[in-house]
Amino acid sequence: MNQRCKLLLMAAGLSLLSFTGQAAQELDKTVAQVNNDVVLESQLNALVAQVRQNARAAGQPLPDEQRLRKQALERLILESLQLQLAERLGLRITDTQLEQALNNIAKGEGKTPEQLRASAAANGQSWATFREQIRNDILMSELARNQVRRRINISDQEIKQVVQMIQEQGQGSARYRVGNILLPLPGNPSSDQLQQANSQARQLLAELKQGADFRKLAIASSAGPKALEGGDWGMMSLGEMPSLFSEAVRNHAKGDIIGPIRSGAGLHILTILDMEGSQQQAVQALEVRARHILIKPSVILSEEKAQVMLNDFARSIRNGNATMAQLAEQYSDDTGSAVNGGDLGWASPELYVSSFRDTVTQLQPGELSKPFRSEHGWHLVRVEEKRLQDATEQATEQRAYQLIFNRRFNEEVQTWLDELKDQAYIRIVDNQLSNGDS
Repeated sequence: MNQRCKLLLMAAGLSLLSFTGQAAQELDKTVAQVNNDVVLESQLNALVAQVRQNARAAGQPLPDEQRLRKQALERLILESLQLQLAERLGLRITDTQLEQALNNIAKGEGKTPEQLRASAAANGQSWATFREQIRNDILMSELARNQVRRRINISDQEIKQVVQMIQEQGQGSARYRVGNILLPLPGNPSSDQLQQANSQARQLLAELKQGADFRKLAIASSAGPKALEGGDWGMMSLGEMPSLFSEAVRNHAKGDIIGPIRSGAGLHILTILDMEGSQQQAVQALEVRARHILIKPSVILSEEKAQVMLNDFARSIRNGNATMAQLAEQYSDDTGSAVNGGDLGWASPELYVSSFRDTVTQLQPGELSKPFRSEHGWHLVRVEEKRLQDATEQATEQRAYQLIFNRRFNEEVQTWLDELKDQAYIRIVDNQLSNGDS
């Protein structure tokens, strides 16, 4: 009798486990396979909910549920491809880098870290989920910069042309908030593909002329990287935006609908969501002269030991037991500056990686930083001097270079993402969200 009861209980337990497994599968099923990764329905639901919340806060209308979910799934597929590539390349964001980024986000929003945590909770996100999303955003940004910047070559002649444009227009030239709807086309589209894209463009233009909301149509129909933001590329000067945009919006007014315009990526419909008039003003550029010690973690030297080393160095410097120059010469892994006692010379903070830039910008002359992490390793930095320089010819050339780089970067990122997707195995499991497998 006891044996029979045990068997019945085991059978009941197995049935319960089977039922629980089926229920869990139903609650969080796979909606897409991306190479060796999957996109889960819970991820899709979370992103859709976030977009809806942002839209409500901005008073922004949204397309129907199916179109919104298809756009959200496209975003998650591209994120998965980027994170997989980052893992293959060994790129990662340490907890220290993440904490620094979170502190910078809080400062930028005028909040304390505790208030930032409360804000995430108020938006329906757990702190762990919010942290992981920020970590992934930083990682994808670093990946894009590493992968795309090697594609960008800028000639001296191009810099001279942009310098001339800056001098003619003035440093305070007009800025535009451009909206973009991209209807994608392959590299060598067939006549049927062109006809279909042109037909869709005509339909969208007709809806826009009848008063349809541009952002809503962008969320529903655009294949561009800013689709879930309503196609909004943010405020840019003519020199900063992709050349296709700058040529198109020049001499247009706020609210104008422009296009369709053909590019290598497809057909674009543009609008000017907002614009700021030019304001001529004297331009001064901040320059800093900083000294630093770099310690690179390795198999032998852990992250924790590298941080402890720099804390010990900081105590020695403050106590007068050693100078920063002596320690840099002896221990810094930045061989270029170590021979000069860690002195980096005069430079714009914008030339440094983000964590180093933010640190030297915030430090006062003579102030020693706490140890902090960048993608290069652990740093201890002291700002020796700061100065404001007039926009000299050299500074104007640097600004011209940055304008060209930013424009090319925006153009190349889309091409790189398209290539990444073309080379991947993608299978949409949910037929309602499928546009065809890759």
